Amino acid sequence: MNSFLKKYGLTVLAAMIVVAAVVALFVLPRGEGSGHRNGTREQVKEPTILYGINADNYQLVEGQIGAGETMSNIFDGFGLGPARIHRIEQVSRDSFDLRKVRAGNRYVAFLEPDSLARLAHFVYEKSLTDYFVITLGGGDTVKVRNGQKPVRIDRRHANAEISSSMWNAIVDNGLPPALAAELEDIYGWSIDFFGIQSGDSFEVIYDQRYVDTLPVGIGRIWGSVFKHADKTHYAIPFRQDGKIAYWDENGNSLKKQFLKAPLKYTRISSGYSNARRHPITRVVRPHQAIDYAAPSGTPVSAVADGVVSRRFWDSKGGGNTLFIKHARGYESGYLHLRGFASGIVVGARVRQGQVIGYVGTTGASTGPHLDFRVRVNGRPVNPLKIPQEPGEPVKAANKAAFEQVRARVMGELDGSLPPGEWLVQLDSL
Repeated sequence: MNSFLKKYGLTVLAAMIVVAAVVALFVLPRGEGSGHRNGTREQVKEPTILYGINADNYQLVEGQIGAGETMSNIFDGFGLGPARIHRIEQVSRDSFDLRKVRAGNRYVAFLEPDSLARLAHFVYEKSLTDYFVITLGGGDTVKVRNGQKPVRIDRRHANAEISSSMWNAIVDNGLPPALAAELEDIYGWSIDFFGIQSGDSFEVIYDQRYVDTLPVGIGRIWGSVFKHADKTHYAIPFRQDGKIAYWDENGNSLKKQFLKAPLKYTRISSGYSNARRHPITRVVRPHQAIDYAAPSGTPVSAVADGVVSRRFWDSKGGGNTLFIKHARGYESGYLHLRGFASGIVVGARVRQGQVIGYVGTTGASTGPHLDFRVRVNGRPVNPLKIPQEPGEPVKAANKAAFEQVRARVMGELDGSLPPGEWLVQLDSL
């Protein structure tokens, strides 16, 4: 036997290895942990999660709230009785008022996959991002929760040249309309948007927000440059005293004592003049104000912090009239208002940008517009030529950090630097 092994041992061993391999390949069953079946890797299917629910376990019914339709009507259609519906309304009251559903908003019903198709979960989309979930358990058990869809943010770099208005430039270049409002808010103290000229331009870095592939508005503006009337206006975002504000390239705050205008998306229909022929009386007299033509109901904002000094009906032609006293002897006036905002009474304190009333055509007026005027120590001045006091600049202790952010923003705006991770640095400052 020993001589046999010595002579044929290697051959026998090789043969045994071959047989074992054949048995393992064709005879032995595959273990579940191998991840293979019939020679291919078995793919593990990921569950379909919708609104935090495993949708694979249910039948889904999607729909929209119809005109005049109520949640009670919808629940009744899914087989819920009056007692169950009343219980849902009771439990939901603190999270969401079911009477406030809006026609056209989407809902999704999750039904048990059995012969009764019982309602297990009901989701109502309050907006493109926010939703409300009702979960039905055994007996009269009801659980509710609010949720929010994941929002994806893409950083965008866009530019446009203006031929007529900033609004038209934004629409013509396929940019989000909300950019117009954001840029007006940022530059509201330094750029007269009623004086925009053909050839003016802007460049901006901003966040575009998405839910899945659907745009759901814009986020923060991360830097911009606006070229207007042969001047270049930078807006550099920087955190100081715990909040992000906007500054020019020299570290001066863009926020000033007065806004350039008390309303948006309008046009100047009549300028400041010491001798204007009145459109109704035809009498030539001073028009020491700026008229802004705008649709009736357009919100009117206070141009600066102050206190309401007068609110009255001007029987001499001003109609609903409001005056606000500001620092340094300034007083602003708002005439022909359709009405006043809630809480705007004599003695009330108002903030810059706060809505104080609405454009109207009360008094001696040929159409809806705002007559806006400013006085300094009782003397009328042209609202478009008010000297602006600079706001607080970047503090000396923050200068070095500001200069880093400024270099990053200006570099991306002019294309000398590629998009980077400076946003993380900015949020941490």
